[in-house]
Amino acid sequence: MPKLYTGAEIVFKCLEDQNVEHIFGYPGGAVLPIYDELKNHSSIKHILVRHEQGAGHAAEGYARSSGKPGVVLVTSGPGATNVVTALTDAYMDSVPMVCISGQVPTHLIGTDAFQECDTTGITRPCTKHNWLVKNINDLPRIMHEAFEVATTGRPGPVLVDIPKDIQFAKTKYTNPKKKKEIKNKNIFTQNEIDKLINLMNKSSKPIFYTGGGVVNSGPKASELLRELVALTGFPITTTLQGLGSYPGDDNQFLGMLGMHGTYEANNAMHDCDLLINIGARFDDRITGKIDEFSPKSKKVHIDIDPSSINKIIKVDLPIVGDVSDVIKSTVKTLKKKNLNLEKSNKQKISKWWQQIQKWRNKESLNFINSDKIIKPQHAVQKLYELTKDQDTFITTEVGQHQMWAAQHYKFNKPNRWMTSGGLGTMGYGLPAAVGVQVAHPKKLVVDIAGEASILMTMQEISTAVQYNLPIKIFILNNQYMGMVRQWQELLHEKNYSESYSEALPDFVKLAEAYGCVGLRATNPDELDEKILEMINIDRPVIFDCHVDQAENCFPMIPSGKPHNQMLLGPKDQEENKITGKGKALV
Repeated sequence: MPKLYTGAEIVFKCLEDQNVEHIFGYPGGAVLPIYDELKNHSSIKHILVRHEQGAGHAAEGYARSSGKPGVVLVTSGPGATNVVTALTDAYMDSVPMVCISGQVPTHLIGTDAFQECDTTGITRPCTKHNWLVKNINDLPRIMHEAFEVATTGRPGPVLVDIPKDIQFAKTKYTNPKKKKEIKNKNIFTQNEIDKLINLMNKSSKPIFYTGGGVVNSGPKASELLRELVALTGFPITTTLQGLGSYPGDDNQFLGMLGMHGTYEANNAMHDCDLLINIGARFDDRITGKIDEFSPKSKKVHIDIDPSSINKIIKVDLPIVGDVSDVIKSTVKTLKKKNLNLEKSNKQKISKWWQQIQKWRNKESLNFINSDKIIKPQHAVQKLYELTKDQDTFITTEVGQHQMWAAQHYKFNKPNRWMTSGGLGTMGYGLPAAVGVQVAHPKKLVVDIAGEASILMTMQEISTAVQYNLPIKIFILNNQYMGMVRQWQELLHEKNYSESYSEALPDFVKLAEAYGCVGLRATNPDELDEKILEMINIDRPVIFDCHVDQAENCFPMIPSGKPHNQMLLGPKDQEENKITGKGKALV
């Protein structure tokens, strides 16, 4: 007679078969049988967070930096509802996550029992798929399906809701037969690759527009992308989530595009005659005004998710497939046809590069520095200079500091940049840094934070202390919800309604209270020494960097405006007025 296993045992058998090494969670009554079983599985380490939202974001950071799915374990009711923000964040940014939630016993479902909620109903809109396990015999299959769904195709979060009686019930467990590696369905054809190359060959103003899909496709995709860009000689820009998929210090890289992208990237997107989208979704922060987005270009969209194609922007050539496979096929075809577009098209696109250089000469990321007060851009630049020679992993919260980090910290490798893009979740960066450090215990992990965002999940610094995770929290402290204040200044006649924080903690003392190290810098002259001190401390650090309260994040495309109507920084005061096209900056 085959051995029978409890539902709790089966959960861990599945986790072991999926090679899971870490789970992030918080116990509660409806999930205690699973926690009771934890002691019997030494190969799986549990990280006890301080809030279920923190568990979800930590799993995101773990997944994004390692390429492995993040695993979360929470209880029923508030445990499940607390993780909804992180699930939604992962859903928007295509992060593979498996969330296991406890549920009240099956006979109590629907009775408003203690800590009961309709977890599958609540999470249906923010997961790729979810399951309520009603029969113990279904549990092994469902658990393995959950990992398959989370990690194949366009990655994303899934949830398995397991009632308490199912955790106690017994059934046999069959280790699923080792299947051949599931290949993502590539619908694209060689004919489409030929059409793409034909468009590339005819273009005189081309641009590659790349997104998080390149990072999600694995490190090979980034290598292939670099080869493709070198073969073509085309300029390349990227979304917020695509940073690191192409070297940030390469001359063909125009910087990030979009609302706070560079002048050259946005103008090139507007004026190009061929736009090749690789693994991006035409997000509204990228497109600006839809009916004036890249109005003169032929558009190609390469994506593994067919539902993303023609969803927002109508394209001339849709190519459905894993971007790594599509790029590989394109490079292979170029070589087979002996086409080196970088050489053959050099003269054709030389005027395009001359125009791009004129836009570059604007130096749109410039700012007026100070020797009396720390400018936030300067602080990020200093952090970059002092950490660029290490294999550094950066997380961020959400707001001005996030955009300054994206603008001024250059990423040359994928999976080194973890930020909340689609959902824009304040409080993301600290728990994400916890997850990144768990995945990469010997690496330098820095959360570039804002003082408002960091307070949303500050309790997770306790998690870092408990597990000896030497994360660095680099707070650009301007005492405001900075991006809110900036919009209020530029778009709401300087009505700073509820964007100033009047009762901030002393972050140095707070750090000490948590048992970690607190540092503070208020003068530009202190930055180098203090940043180096932060880096060299082998413990969690909270660095309170006091920056200019009035500094705004430029360039900026005002909401609803096209790419060629940008507000530039104070160094371009006259052109910032954009006479007749936009609001004057004063």
